[in-house]
Amino acid sequence: MNAQPQLINKVDRSPAEKLWKMAASDMASVDQLILERMQSPVGLIPDLAKHLISAGGKRLRPLLTVATSQMCGYKGDKHHKLAAAVEFIHSATLLHDDVVDDSTLRRGKKPANLVWGNSPSILVGDFLFARAFNLMVETNSLEALNILANASSVIAEGEVRQLAALGNMQMDEVSYMQVISAKTAALFAASTEVSAVITFQSEEKRKALHGYGLKIGLAFQLVDDALDYSGFESKLGKSVGDDFREGKMTLPVIRAIEFSKHENHSFWHRVIVERKQNNEDFKKAVLLIQSSKSIESTMELARQYSLEAKELLNVFDPSPWRTTLEELASYIVDRAS
Repeated sequence: MNAQPQLINKVDRSPAEKLWKMAASDMASVDQLILERMQSPVGLIPDLAKHLISAGGKRLRPLLTVATSQMCGYKGDKHHKLAAAVEFIHSATLLHDDVVDDSTLRRGKKPANLVWGNSPSILVGDFLFARAFNLMVETNSLEALNILANASSVIAEGEVRQLAALGNMQMDEVSYMQVISAKTAALFAASTEVSAVITFQSEEKRKALHGYGLKIGLAFQLVDDALDYSGFESKLGKSVGDDFREGKMTLPVIRAIEFSKHENHSFWHRVIVERKQNNEDFKKAVLLIQSSKSIESTMELARQYSLEAKELLNVFDPSPWRTTLEELASYIVDRAS
């Protein structure tokens, strides 16, 4: 690589921007680690990794590791390695997901598998997983390693659950929540819980940090699923309607089908189960979802998780870090507005 990519992708709204500014020094160290550890003498590996990682996103998961560590008063550099490991795990799952989902847009860019092909994307994803585990081992924290390793396996299970549920109109809300708890919220929970481990917090505070991460992860995914039927690509980071085209049973669809009873059963069966879709079908799906008010109810559930996440932080002493993390829980939902 001739030039280093600018890995810190600034967020244009507070409190996320505020948290970035507070954690700027730490995140610079995390980004340096990411740059160093994605290098390889096999040129395709850093090129493909750079394509995904330099697109940035909001780096929310590693930012959470850094911010919660600071809230717990951590002194040292283990949180940098754990935050970089979290980002590598997340990036690896994105590379694998894009192959499975056949996505056409990732973080506003063409996904790596459409540039280099499916096989290189899968293999570079494996490389990033390996790098993540290297970083975890270097912290000499068996407990932190266990948390992130377990999260990695849970994420894979969640993706398999979702794959198995494609086109299944019998999927209910309980099964849906199990999927998003695994494929999205598990890494959020792990990214915050490891902070409690390296700062030797009480079991109460460790559970609080795990719960905070889990609940904002659930809120994050609920908002994404709502935006797929109501948002703009600039907010979503992927093509609007991808979930529909892939036959995913997300909460807005589950509730819309339940609302209409058998009235639109043949439509939903054709587009979700048979995957026979024409250019007008997505517009009709949006209208049916709007009439069922399932976007509003999905967002309301996200707000509930956001509120519960903020309340969990009450076990920690008041501080600017705690305040901003509480505000961040609200921002995860407010970003849809």
